[in-house]
Amino acid sequence: MIDSSAPLPLPPADQPSARPVLTIQPGRSRRLRAGHPWLFSNEIVMDAAAKALPPGGLVTVMDAGGEKLGVATFNPHSLIAVRLLSRDWAHSVDAAFLAERLRRAVALRDTLIGRPYYRLIHAEADGLPGLIVDRYGDILTLQANTAGMELLQPLLLEALAEVLTPTGIVLKNDSPVRKLEGLELYERVARGTLAGPVELEENGARFLADLVDGQKTGWFYDQRDNRAAVARLARGRSMIDFYTYAGGFAVQAALAGATRVVAVDRSEASLALAAGAAALNGVSLETVRADSFAEMERLAAAGERFGVVVSDPPAFVKSKKDAAAGAKGYRKMTRLAAALVEPQGFLLVASCSHHMPAEQFAEEVRHGLGQAGRSGRILRAAGAGPDHPLHPHLPESAYLKALLLQLD
Repeated sequence: MIDSSAPLPLPPADQPSARPVLTIQPGRSRRLRAGHPWLFSNEIVMDAAAKALPPGGLVTVMDAGGEKLGVATFNPHSLIAVRLLSRDWAHSVDAAFLAERLRRAVALRDTLIGRPYYRLIHAEADGLPGLIVDRYGDILTLQANTAGMELLQPLLLEALAEVLTPTGIVLKNDSPVRKLEGLELYERVARGTLAGPVELEENGARFLADLVDGQKTGWFYDQRDNRAAVARLARGRSMIDFYTYAGGFAVQAALAGATRVVAVDRSEASLALAAGAAALNGVSLETVRADSFAEMERLAAAGERFGVVVSDPPAFVKSKKDAAAGAKGYRKMTRLAAALVEPQGFLLVASCSHHMPAEQFAEEVRHGLGQAGRSGRILRAAGAGPDHPLHPHLPESAYLKALLLQLD
């Protein structure tokens, strides 16, 4: 992690009248007009002038008939070449433009969540394609996953300072998807300093997030509602949380009155965060450092059973080529986890793999239950919480799948 207070270079001032114009091929503007926020490289006139434009620069998008349809970022080297920022081409994309998008997002989250701990910006659904911002009180993590957002980062930092006056901003630009945009991976503290994990609140519980060395942007706010649903069921029951990371499911179950809570993870650092959260909340937690599959098999062989079992792993399918192996992984996970659920107990299994469709995930869960000789009923089929909204024309971006079942 690079800790630096040196300002990022500002992009050239956006002047709509002087902005490069990108033309859509004849007959290819219908999807954009209908509301989709993208154009693919085979839908635009990719002439020499277009190919010479800098990756991530701002362009005015125009149809073949000469009508200007909006302002967008453009990357001539990406399959998703155009990402629309506004359908008014005359909008200047500057710090004030970005600040207005941020204010809208803050107002929505304050309505939905009520406390300053949430995903603040969720890319296209919040009008800022390719951008992720998570909020931890007065500290923010920012992830720019496109060349356009990378160029706009200095203006984004200005806008965030104006709207939220954060004491710290961490650039977590280490996502592999950046490579598809021709971007380097890096991390940087862009504002303030971090002395260690930061504290956050979720569903009335307190947790610790490591924004420097932790996974993704430090915490997984997307499981907020699923954690609350599991916690309600854990009262008076034993509970085990596989792939616990920082203890999200485990600590909330303990607070809800679970009789025994076990948190399993292969990372000592993650278990330390979970134990720290347990201490913050005054609850008891057993931590086990182990591979989750191996621990499931060991516990089953020992005859252990739990009233609530949670298995929320990292992505098994990180690209389309991993789909077959990942599908078998979710099937095996369900089979092993289901064997640990006591009769009339509860099982939550989840997938955060973008390339694992919900229907296929549900099918693998069914197969796993069958292999375990278990049956029951689905109580809840859910995705991410409402601070992770979806763009209406990008339903495929619903990456999180979670099934909560009662097993006989």
